[in-house]
Amino acid sequence: MRPLILLFLLLASPVGAVEPAERLADPALESRARGISAELRCLVCQNESIDESHADLAHDIRVLVRERLLAGDSDTAATGAVVARYGDFVLLRPPMKPATWPLWFGPLALLIVGAGCSLLWLRHRPQAAPAPLDDAERKALETLLREDM
Repeated sequence: MRPLILLFLLLASPVGAVEPAERLADPALESRARGISAELRCLVCQNESIDESHADLAHDIRVLVRERLLAGDSDTAATGAVVARYGDFVLLRPPMKPATWPLWFGPLALLIVGAGCSLLWLRHRPQAAPAPLDDAERKALETLLREDM
């Protein structure tokens, strides 16, 4: 039973999407490339790094990063080349500057606006008037009121 559980755990572990043909021969360069890839967003998936994504665009960006590293670029320069091509949105942690304020503050602003709209709607929603009592209900109410006195 234990080998079966171990097999399931191994199959469930996260596996990177880096294909063997993409890997660099130099382990140090490959490690740098994997580090950079972990910080770049897949523009197709948007919730995964390019290191985890199987999308074709993520593959293209991984290849670009490796080409820049092979050309002698630093990690910052390789990341800068990707940002120059795809914009700050490609960074999983975009820099704080006016152009990226919507990425940083947009979700909070939407939450505040949504909460405000909900409160306004709750305050100004029309109140339904109670339905008038029919004769049977009116008689039952009068009977209850007489019994209380």
